[in-house]
Amino acid sequence: MFATGIDSAAPMIDGIRHDQMELTGHYERWDSDIDLVKDMGTRYLRFGPPVHRAYQAHGRYDWAHADAVLGRLYDYNIIPIADLCRLGVPDWIGDFQNPDFPRHFAAYARAFAKRYPWIQLYAPVSTIFVTAFTSGKMGLLNEARSDDASFVTALKHLCAACVMAMIEILDVRPDAIFIQSERAAYFHADSPEAIGQAETLNAMRFLALDLIYGHRVESGMYEYLLDNGMTRTEYRWFMETRLGRHCVLGTDYYPANERRVDAQGVRHPAGETLGYDDIVVQYHQRYRLPVMHTETSVPQGLDGEASVNWLWKEWANALRVRNNGVPLVGFTWFPLIDQIGWSESGRIAPGDLRDRINPVGLYDVNRQRRPVGDAYRQLIRDWRHLLPAQSVCLLMPIVLPSEYEEPMARHRRELIHRYYARRPEDMPANPFAG
Repeated sequence: MFATGIDSAAPMIDGIRHDQMELTGHYERWDSDIDLVKDMGTRYLRFGPPVHRAYQAHGRYDWAHADAVLGRLYDYNIIPIADLCRLGVPDWIGDFQNPDFPRHFAAYARAFAKRYPWIQLYAPVSTIFVTAFTSGKMGLLNEARSDDASFVTALKHLCAACVMAMIEILDVRPDAIFIQSERAAYFHADSPEAIGQAETLNAMRFLALDLIYGHRVESGMYEYLLDNGMTRTEYRWFMETRLGRHCVLGTDYYPANERRVDAQGVRHPAGETLGYDDIVVQYHQRYRLPVMHTETSVPQGLDGEASVNWLWKEWANALRVRNNGVPLVGFTWFPLIDQIGWSESGRIAPGDLRDRINPVGLYDVNRQRRPVGDAYRQLIRDWRHLLPAQSVCLLMPIVLPSEYEEPMARHRRELIHRYYARRPEDMPANPFAG
């Protein structure tokens, strides 16, 4: 699956909504943006209506923008990967400290699935660990808190929202496939005294995925979660729900994913030390799920030939992952259009947003294709017909939008719903249900 995405991130930064779709002009140019996707040659697009605009109150939704974009994708037979929550929540919910967020978000996910039943692929909540860490521990986004208890609270609410959304979506679309999008990270000790710090961070990086997939966390992390607000009942619910068989392990990789750690826990950029192919194997060995490379783009501040070289390096890493026996099913350059205002630290002056273009897209903000866009277009044309016999490959049971109403597709959904689906009433008692 060759994919790209339209960035729907809309966190609060210093009390100001930072809406990438608004900043890049997507709301006005959505039709031409979808034409760019078609011209690129990819059949998969990560897209979701920004939740802060679509979810106006409990039980009240504005689907106008989603109807337009998803209708065009349906007409073009392009498969959306529905990105329902990316870094922010509606004003009326507040932030990720709100204990009502999981149940409100699950209701939103169900409403979305019922309105667009032909959509099969979902990224229910993107980059959970990064969202929780930047919002609850680093003090940069949304609630902008800087303590362990706030981080754990945000983490458990985001993970619960994701799992509860999957339950609701599966009740509507029993053959739904969920593609997580989580940072594939690694921390290197820069001295013997820093080994403990690095080991702690390398255990912590798995927390979001452990909870979503029902994988037991390491003993030190279990104590950390309980010490900072997670109850045993909440932890047990994550371990008992177990929806991993419906999932693809989505892994994002940028050079900033690897960090050196000193004895005081201070982190510094390590660059591409191990690389995607090495790190993703660590994740696959832990969860034993199919893998997708769900995000990469040019290292920040570079463009032109450097971005083209980075694309080909990451693609070579993806091929190596498959050839080494890991079932990697897709590759993504993200985003389609340049981002505006993002920085490595997340500290952004509101008045400077539109003047700070980060040239990471396949197209610039004027919708002119960048050199990396030309290279990705050619890569897709050259490699899209790679046969399973030529490399380790897992064939995904994808139903195209145009196939949704066909008798065979309907019959398959009925069988799954009858014999294999776990309905909401079959799940263990949910402490996050309110």
